[in-house]
Amino acid sequence: MAIEITLLGTGSPLPDPLRAGPSTLVQAGQVNLLVDAGRGVLMRLAAAGLGPSEITAVLLTHLHSDHLTDLNDVITTRWITSFPATPLIVLGPPGTANVVDHLMSMLRADISYRIHHHDDLTDPPVVHVTECVAGMTFEFEDVTVTVGETDHKPVEPSIGFRVDYEGVGVVLAGDTVPCEGLDNLCAGADALVHTAIRSDIVAMIPLQRMQDILDYHSSVEQAAQTAQRAGVGTLVLTHYVPAFAAGEGQDWRDLAATEFGGRIELGDDLHRVSVTSAAV
Repeated sequence: MAIEITLLGTGSPLPDPLRAGPSTLVQAGQVNLLVDAGRGVLMRLAAAGLGPSEITAVLLTHLHSDHLTDLNDVITTRWITSFPATPLIVLGPPGTANVVDHLMSMLRADISYRIHHHDDLTDPPVVHVTECVAGMTFEFEDVTVTVGETDHKPVEPSIGFRVDYEGVGVVLAGDTVPCEGLDNLCAGADALVHTAIRSDIVAMIPLQRMQDILDYHSSVEQAAQTAQRAGVGTLVLTHYVPAFAAGEGQDWRDLAATEFGGRIELGDDLHRVSVTSAAV
């Protein structure tokens, strides 16, 4: 069996006409997990052939705006395109419930308009939020989701997720520097999806705000080192800073290969990776 990974959005806080904000689709059996909900996520989800009503759960790695900018769109569009409307499950770090409460407050006028206009919409969107800490597990049909601690300080807490399905394990790191929590989450996994920056390029940008990102993101080499320590078979890089041109990225792959001996995947939005167990 396999877990399918689709990089819905490979961008960053910097607007890019070719890259949506950070978001990854993980498909295991009949379960569709949306990891983070960055800018343009539903457009990319549609391009991948899914609608918001088909999302099993949204998994948020942390509460930086670029990773949840379009969560409000997921909430609203799922509500108005589901027949009948179904609750949205959101897993995220402590603080997620407060974010969702404020999104619902922001949407109050829109919700009222739609309920008064559509006879079959009688209730507002229902969002079931679970705030997660390391060690928690969740079952979605025959898929297990495990939560691990990551290190994106001063963004605290931040978490990663591991998805296990029929002997295949995929870890989604989110934004983090190398840390024990991520190593533990990756132990025995088959693939690691990791955000990464080109620290060699960022270090030359004479702006303090860009220099600041160096101390709480993994470089390409550090992400590769994490994958190598864990012994995963596949490293998938995403959230490129600065982003490479469409169809390129070989220099990123070459850098990762200096530290990691397995399969290295990266690319443009909608890049798809199939992961099977190394034991198969």
